[in-house]
Amino acid sequence: MTENCLFCKIISGEIPSKLVYEDDYVYAFLDIYPASEGHTLVAPRKHFSSFTDMGPEDVARLFEAARKITAAVEKAFSADGSNIGINNGEAAGQEVPHVHVHVIPRKKGDGGRGIKSIVWAEPDRSNLEDIAEKIRKKLRENERLQATISEENRQIAR
Repeated sequence: MTENCLFCKIISGEIPSKLVYEDDYVYAFLDIYPASEGHTLVAPRKHFSSFTDMGPEDVARLFEAARKITAAVEKAFSADGSNIGINNGEAAGQEVPHVHVHVIPRKKGDGGRGIKSIVWAEPDRSNLEDIAEKIRKKLRENERLQATISEENRQIAR
């Protein structure tokens, strides 16, 4: 638990919440400022400030719980669909620096919009191959870094 983290305090029971689901890895509760009825937040019990700080197993556990909760929320509120997302970083609208997935049930004609309504900058599309290559390059660099770290950890363990 991070001492001043609002969600860590909710997860520990120090601050009350309307619990929806919990297991050894995640804690899901109703958003106190819901975008729609049933708006649920799914957070890892372990504190992560940023989604990119999470390891593959933590991400898998978080999103499996989000999948289960989304199915239940959609049925509970006769939703026609749902928005499922993470605001990662203050610039993206993350208000609490503890990773959490928003599950927002939606109904046809509810006045809401899709994910592209968050930001729509209409960037230049003539350089899509350059943009894709820039991302692929960073993915390769990250994979090499992870391989180096894994090898160093194996050597330390010997």
